[in-house]
Amino acid sequence: MWDKMKKSERADFIYSRLNSLYPEPLVPLKSENIFQLLVAVLLSAQCTDKRVNEVTPDLFALAKDPFEMERIPVDTIYNIIKPCGLAPRKSRAISELSSILVKKYSGKVPNDLILLEELPGVGHKTASVVVSQGFGVPAFPVDTHIHRLAQRWGLTNGKNVIRTEIDLKKIFPIGSWNKLHLQIIFYGREFCTARGCDGRICEICRTCFPNRRKAVITTKG
Repeated sequence: MWDKMKKSERADFIYSRLNSLYPEPLVPLKSENIFQLLVAVLLSAQCTDKRVNEVTPDLFALAKDPFEMERIPVDTIYNIIKPCGLAPRKSRAISELSSILVKKYSGKVPNDLILLEELPGVGHKTASVVVSQGFGVPAFPVDTHIHRLAQRWGLTNGKNVIRTEIDLKKIFPIGSWNKLHLQIIFYGREFCTARGCDGRICEICRTCFPNRRKAVITTKG
């Protein structure tokens, strides 16, 4: 019975299916360098990737690196990124982190999680995305969507994204983390959405738990 599979067996099936569906997932945020990636990921907080990709061309046309960005008035940054939401805070963070990168790191984005998390507006998830997608350092960024799917798939019972990240790192091989992060996001957007699946509808949910009769009530990330 699938319902009696071990967690590791469910993980193997999920890993195999996602690799079949998304063999080479592309980074959804558009950027030409790691600094631009950092800014784009910062902007994506509580905002869609589509919206971020709509505003960043105008921003990066003015400033392609931290040397140029620190000279852009905060109000100018704000007016460009306003459609992303939280623009006052994000515009100040972009300006401030640009100055820090210039003064402290010679304009280079550090590839260290702890150092990244010290930058204004950069939390653990943002830092994890930058090191994984920008530098190829193994990391497993977990947002609320991955948190939701991991609970539906019985891979964690954590109450928050921090616990879920720990659990997923234990289950999946380190070499898979960077790609798997994107694969789960893409699957969640396409098949296992917040309203389109409740733990009983999409292929992975039905395959792993065919006898599940009640919707999965997930805790907030």
